[in-house]
Amino acid sequence: MNISSFRELPDVIKNILIINCLLFLATVTLESQGVNLTRVLGLHQFQSPDFRPYQLITHMFMHGSFTHLFYNMFAVWMFGKILENIWGGKRFLKFYIITGLGAALIYVGYIQFQIDGISNLNPDFLEAAKNKKAYLDLENNGDFIPESEELTRLVNTPMVGASGALFGILLAFGMLFPNTLLYIYFALPIKAKYFVMLYGALELFLGFRNLPGDNIAHFAHLGGMIFGFILLKYWKQDRNTFY
Repeated sequence: MNISSFRELPDVIKNILIINCLLFLATVTLESQGVNLTRVLGLHQFQSPDFRPYQLITHMFMHGSFTHLFYNMFAVWMFGKILENIWGGKRFLKFYIITGLGAALIYVGYIQFQIDGISNLNPDFLEAAKNKKAYLDLENNGDFIPESEELTRLVNTPMVGASGALFGILLAFGMLFPNTLLYIYFALPIKAKYFVMLYGALELFLGFRNLPGDNIAHFAHLGGMIFGFILLKYWKQDRNTFY
């Protein structure tokens, strides 16, 4: 890479930032008009009546809050600009989309595993969940059955965010520049390779721990890393170089 040609805001990164910001503004604006853009473009499980195949792509350009958008886009710019300057726009965009799509597939597969486990308890729960309803325990106090509530949430809660692609970018940065020092909270130095390994291990731990109220798609993050690793290995085998 020619240092003199390094661009702080390369074309693909710039357009990713623009698209994500515009869709967030559209989400906020249309919400006041009674239109739920997250329901349309966020990724639902295929059992949900709101599922559409295009959501496998569109979900990665949607975000649930300004903070979610800001931190994702800041990290995409900070690490992604280096990769795009090295690879070029076409290869970087391919990497971004494939890792985002891979993250979605891993996430959907993990949620499907959970859905199957609950559905096996009572097949009627799934039919209720498809209609966005949970089962009532009429024989006792009339409360919702916890398993059916969880199943309804799993089927109908959309996933949004660029985090899957972002974790693919982090993985690529750690593999290409393993000894680069990163500063956590601008103070604690850590080499990129260790940062990526620790972050990946943390996501795996949190994913399996599955804490109540945790709305972070940890397995989507891992999916982005897995697909990023596979793609980098394929490119290296194909050309004996990453770029």
